[in-house]
Amino acid sequence: MKNDTTNGLLTRNKVNQVAEADYLQQHDYLEAVRSFARLTYKSVYIIDYEKMGFEYVSDNPLFLSGFTAAQVLAMGYEFYFKNVPEQDLQLLTAINQAGFDFFDKVPGNEKKEYSITYDFHLINKDGRPVLINHKLTPLFLTSEGKMWKAICVVSISHHQQAGNAFITKQGTDKIWQLDTTNQVWLRLVKPKLTKREIEVLHLHAQGLTINQIAEKIFVAPDTVKYYRRRIFERLNVSNIVEALAYAVNSKII
Repeated sequence: MKNDTTNGLLTRNKVNQVAEADYLQQHDYLEAVRSFARLTYKSVYIIDYEKMGFEYVSDNPLFLSGFTAAQVLAMGYEFYFKNVPEQDLQLLTAINQAGFDFFDKVPGNEKKEYSITYDFHLINKDGRPVLINHKLTPLFLTSEGKMWKAICVVSISHHQQAGNAFITKQGTDKIWQLDTTNQVWLRLVKPKLTKREIEVLHLHAQGLTINQIAEKIFVAPDTVKYYRRRIFERLNVSNIVEALAYAVNSKII
């Protein structure tokens, strides 16, 4: 017999009947997006490629550059021209072109399994450039298979410079990096970490120091440092902050 806690978990908000009118709420998908935006510190917005503008902009401040969400929503693509340095705008144009060339070759609904990520600078309200990471994935496709709407998530970049364009396929180890010189996508081998290296990353993510990690996994601090060096080499990063960001973004941890 289930105990009271289990019964409460299963029955506290059990819905026994849904009215036909309630199902109509599913058409307002933006409510789901707004709920997601409330749960993350990252900025979230939606691009509508039919109207060539924004359909939704969250009020998370990173992407806003000192404007309100309503102001950025109204500006649409003009926001980029106002708040992205000229050099990065040229880079965005190249990444945009290469990205859509890649997506055009992906068959039908399979496009929804792909995401693109890249870095560029935004000028904040103090006039200082901030390097952000921009992730984009299809939300809706047209009947012809073209990307109609896309959801974008913005966070602080862990890189040192703009660019770093990658495409990944959901549920696979497939990853491509853009060679911006030749405008071609190069297939990469996704790095793999050992169980111990992943454990060390998890403990770092919890805020533990090298000495604390050593005590936790019953090894010497120098052994933890060795694991860290191996992690940096495998992920091609230079510090633990970059390693954690890479591992999270690549779904290694």
